[in-house]
Amino acid sequence: MFFESHAHYDDKRFDIDRDELLTTLQKNDIDYVVNVGADMNSSKKSVELSKKYPYIYSSVGVHPHYVDKLHENDLNTLEMFSLEEKVIAIGEIGLDFYYDRSPRETQRIWFTNQLQLAKKLNLPVIIHSREASKEVFDTLKNENLSDRGRKGAGVIHCFSESVEMAKEYIKLGYYIGVGGVVTFKNAKTLINVVKDIPIESILLETDCPYLSPMPNRGERNDSTNLKYIAESIASIKNISIEEVAEVTSASAKKLFFKD
Repeated sequence: MFFESHAHYDDKRFDIDRDELLTTLQKNDIDYVVNVGADMNSSKKSVELSKKYPYIYSSVGVHPHYVDKLHENDLNTLEMFSLEEKVIAIGEIGLDFYYDRSPRETQRIWFTNQLQLAKKLNLPVIIHSREASKEVFDTLKNENLSDRGRKGAGVIHCFSESVEMAKEYIKLGYYIGVGGVVTFKNAKTLINVVKDIPIESILLETDCPYLSPMPNRGERNDSTNLKYIAESIASIKNISIEEVAEVTSASAKKLFFKD
């Protein structure tokens, strides 16, 4: 029923019950999961998870927090990971000028390097953007990943920007990732985005173990919470939860799976 477009099941918070949880996901209406890499080690673990579970796919990439630890040869390693059959995206990549855990110029270099790798391999991207809205948008526009014969350039993960920016991203071929924040009472900006863009442009995500939706806010997140995110979207758009699940799953398949 649901397509989980952004999870981090390699995270240490799942060490105590990872296998138990993952083996029950399909019984809880989770048809597919994209496990998303954040650094070199988690990218490797993401690939390993995709080999172990038939419904788990993986992305590989390095989050802007960790790019200061990268070496030139790591790009070759990411490319090697990407040749695995169930690697379906490059990510989580982007810019984060809120925490600035890596120097901004280093973030820019590795963001561009990884975008160019995605172009080379004809893979979509999973984008992280925080306090770097204009620069991320301009970089993606300049790199133009939409002109590759795929059904979408990528997804803007954990979208937190304006309706106008969402529409501009959609024009570039990007989907809008909507997670637990949409269930929060003070999430007016994201609620307006969900209301004003087509349901066909939305992907469901939990970002687990982070950002649990209501009513489980503050607890460890997992993909079974997608139903609460879908319920909020259904309420905002005045459609059924079944339609939300069906359309967002179809969009995720178009983006990530080859015909």
